[in-house]
Amino acid sequence: MPSMSDAIVHPLAPFLQPVRQLIRGTLRRLPAPLAEFILFGLKMAWSCLFGAGMLGLMILTHWVWPANAPVYRYDFLLFAALVIQGLLLWTRLETVDEVKVIFLYHVTGTVMEIFKTHMGSWTYPEGSVFHIMGVPLFTGFMYGSVGSFIARSIRVFDMRFSHYPKASQTYLLAVAIYINFFSHHFIWDFRYAIFAVTAVMFWRSWIYFRVDTAIRRMPFLLAGTLTAFFLWLAENIGTLTHTWSYPGAAWHMVSIQKMGAWGLLLIISFVTVTLIFKPKAPEDTPRSVRTNDLTAFDQLR
Repeated sequence: MPSMSDAIVHPLAPFLQPVRQLIRGTLRRLPAPLAEFILFGLKMAWSCLFGAGMLGLMILTHWVWPANAPVYRYDFLLFAALVIQGLLLWTRLETVDEVKVIFLYHVTGTVMEIFKTHMGSWTYPEGSVFHIMGVPLFTGFMYGSVGSFIARSIRVFDMRFSHYPKASQTYLLAVAIYINFFSHHFIWDFRYAIFAVTAVMFWRSWIYFRVDTAIRRMPFLLAGTLTAFFLWLAENIGTLTHTWSYPGAAWHMVSIQKMGAWGLLLIISFVTVTLIFKPKAPEDTPRSVRTNDLTAFDQLR
């Protein structure tokens, strides 16, 4: 865990320190439960900087991007994703190890995008210079933003995991999920069997996290379900802004069943993150961390 000296030399410290003090001062005047709830929301936003930036640009460019622009919208989104990634690295809001996770998930996501568009599951209706087999390269960053969120939230909330399955079991599960995304186009769809296996594997797993000073916990499966729901909302924004399209003449809300696909993708993403950041048990948390009032958000992580 970063020390106070790490925070002092942080590139954004001179700018974020006044904001941090203002937030802390404001929260102290609120009832404790409300203050913790607001801080939780702020930390969640802090954790998904990459994804929020990409989602915001998708909405903005849909509104203002001219049809005759010299640069394709998709290519601009690729350039913007690279800039955001560079800024997160420069400001040390993301580490090199986290970027490795993002890159790995970027590659696996792009491969799946190429296959899915080839099979007609969805399309990218606009032109681009930087693409592979019709899939714009910025799309990999949409998957990468999920990996970024998971890696950052683990760090920001100082997460610990109880009864986490054996690593080898999670690797096999992630591989089975990934293969099924391809194979169900040709043979039986095993996703419901995979749902059942996932439920059994993670039924006893809990996530322990720290919003402020108290340690909270949540079932692993519940956390995954809630995250899948918000990803489903983000997907509806993606289709509404015509960033990608499902078959059909007019826009319609993405089926709620797609939450299941996002839930499975989250398992792949989480397992990918654990290749670099091994899940820690609650008892691995030092006593000084459990009682330290300097939260991860305070330390500009």
